[in-house]
Amino acid sequence: MIVFYFIICIAATMIGAITGVGGGVIIKPVLDAWSDMAIESISFMSGCTVLAMSIVSILGVRKDGHLTFTGRGTWLALGASVGGVVGKLVFQVIKSAASHEGLVGIVQNVIMVFLTLSVLLYVIYKNRIKSQSLQNPFACIMVGWILGVVSAFLGIGGGPINLAVLYFFFSMEMKEAAINSLYIILFSQATSLISTFVTGVPAFSAPALAAMIAGGIVGGVSGRKIAGKLSDQKTEYVFRILLVGISLISVYNIFHYIGS
Repeated sequence: MIVFYFIICIAATMIGAITGVGGGVIIKPVLDAWSDMAIESISFMSGCTVLAMSIVSILGVRKDGHLTFTGRGTWLALGASVGGVVGKLVFQVIKSAASHEGLVGIVQNVIMVFLTLSVLLYVIYKNRIKSQSLQNPFACIMVGWILGVVSAFLGIGGGPINLAVLYFFFSMEMKEAAINSLYIILFSQATSLISTFVTGVPAFSAPALAAMIAGGIVGGVSGRKIAGKLSDQKTEYVFRILLVGISLISVYNIFHYIGS
């Protein structure tokens, strides 16, 4: 299983670095489906992996001289950092209120299916939808806050919703949106994990976590190199395929939790 975790995290964070989704949106549903770990343990380990990936990706972008974050990106990241803490608290409240852990898994995966399919439809038809260009710092913070809440609650570290929001509210092209999404993920995951350490770290396997973080670093480095060679069109094509795959795995997880 250690090798399995390592390989999954390399593949997930490589795709995550290319498209800007982070990787948790792949790691979380895959481990939900094929591991016997508790939901909160998966979320914690996925968050650590995505944080490691986002750090090396951002450092790589900066080293290459492609660091193009605007003031809006910083306001978004600030909002996401606060939202990450709130999302973690919401997860804990719902988990405590649920009569069975599987109910939390069902809720997370239903939301995941809805979000990924909504984003897929938007990406397909975005050329027909007039995008906005938010500049107001408060509006940027609120958008970032919502992204942080959703990503922390789902344990995905960002995910496809980041890209759709950056497309629509900020009129960003695919590669610019991907870089800014990773920037947001870096802040939201950092504060979410700090919150976890304060409230209590769930039980986890140290060797598995080490393998996942190592996979995240390898995937982040290789993903950024590949991203530099891809056009916006090819990057978006990879993103669309990813959305379909995430939706299918999440649907499988819903029935898996219902059956259990």
